[in-house]
Amino acid sequence: MRYVFVKGFREELDALPLEIQRKFFKQLGFLLRNIRYPSLRAKKYNEPLGIWQARADNNFRFYFKIDKDCYVILRIRPHSD
Repeated sequence: MRYVFVKGFREELDALPLEIQRKFFKQLGFLLRNIRYPSLRAKKYNEPLGIWQARADNNFRFYFKIDKDCYVILRIRPHSD
């Protein structure tokens, strides 16, 4: 699998603390190897739109779509319980 960021995602990510950015890229590596990697806890977030959610850490989630052999990374946001 490969990945692409939608327009504006990189700016959104760059605005976050460096620690969150590092955690995101670590989790992205796991996603590229195995969507079922335990710490990701990847799940469908919005089935009709085909949007998935995965953990960057306990407080941040990132959202993506799957397009053939590519993860399209949409957003990264704080997670509210």
